Amino acid sequence: MGIDEFDVIVIGGSYAGLSAATQLARARRRVLVIDAGQRRNRYASHSHGFLGQDGREGAAIAADGRAQLMKYSTVTWREGLATQAVQHDGGFRVTVSDGSAVHAQRLVLATGMADELPSIPGLAERWGSSVFHCPYCHGYELNQGRIGVLATGPHSWHHAMMLPDWGQVTFFLNGAFEPDDEQLAKLAARGVAIERTRVQAVSGTATVTLTDGRALALDGLFVLSRLHSASPLGELLGCEMEDGPMGRYLRTDMMKATSVAGVYACGDAARMAGSVAFAVADGAMAGAAAHQSLVFGLPVAA
Repeated sequence: MGIDEFDVIVIGGSYAGLSAATQLARARRRVLVIDAGQRRNRYASHSHGFLGQDGREGAAIAADGRAQLMKYSTVTWREGLATQAVQHDGGFRVTVSDGSAVHAQRLVLATGMADELPSIPGLAERWGSSVFHCPYCHGYELNQGRIGVLATGPHSWHHAMMLPDWGQVTFFLNGAFEPDDEQLAKLAARGVAIERTRVQAVSGTATVTLTDGRALALDGLFVLSRLHSASPLGELLGCEMEDGPMGRYLRTDMMKATSVAGVYACGDAARMAGSVAFAVADGAMAGAAAHQSLVFGLPVAA
C-alpha cells in the first residue's frame, strides 16, 4: 500500500506554517500541514504588533488563519508530531507520531523554538503574563511603569538599554553579566538602575525578591530566554545551523531556503529573534519560494 503524496509538506501549523501553506494553497498545490498544537506564544493572553490584529488573542489569530486555509480544497491538515524526515525517492518522507508516513517533493519547516528560562522560583509560572522577552510585543501595556530586566548574559545589556522607552528600568545582573565602564555609563544616561544582589524568587505580579530579603514590586519583568529548536528535524536532515545570541537556529537564504535542497524554513525556527509579524512574513516567502522551486527547478541555498 502506497503512502500519501503531496507537493509540499509544511511541518508546524502556527503563524509561519499557516502563512507558507496559504501561498501554496493559492497556487493550487497539494499541501499537507502537520501540527502538534504547541504555539510558542501560547502562554501569552494577547498578541501585539501584528498589523490588523493588534491586541487579539494569539489563539484566535491562529484559529482564523487555519479556518481560512482549510477553505482551499488542496490542503490537508494532520494533527500530530512529525518525528522523522528523510530524503527519499527524489523528495522527502516524513513519519508522524501515529506511525503513518507521507511523501512530498518539498518540505517547509515551521517548527518553532522552545524557551529555556533561568531556574528561579516563580519565573516560569509568569511567563507570558508578567514575565516577557519582547518589548515590542509587551512593553506598551506596562504603561511606563516599573520594569525589571533579568540578565542571562551579555546580550541582556541591549534589553536594558531599550526598555527605558517603556518604563522605569532596574537591571538585575544576577551574577550572569557585569557591564563594563562604557556600558554602565550608557545605562546611567538612560536612567537604568543597577542591582547586583542575586534574585531569589518572583512572586505577585512581578515582585522580585533578592537574597538579602529586599522585595522590589514591578509591573513586568523581561528576560532573554535560551532558545533551542522545538524539533530536531532540520538538524537530522543535515540543514546548517546559525549561532545566535540566544541559541542556534536554522540557517536560510533570502528565499528561506536551507542548505539542503528542497527544504525551506521559516518563523522562529529560522531567525535570531521572532514575532508573529516576522513569522507571517517569513512563511509567505518560504511558501512562495517552495512553489517557484517546483516550477523552475531547485536552487541550492548558498
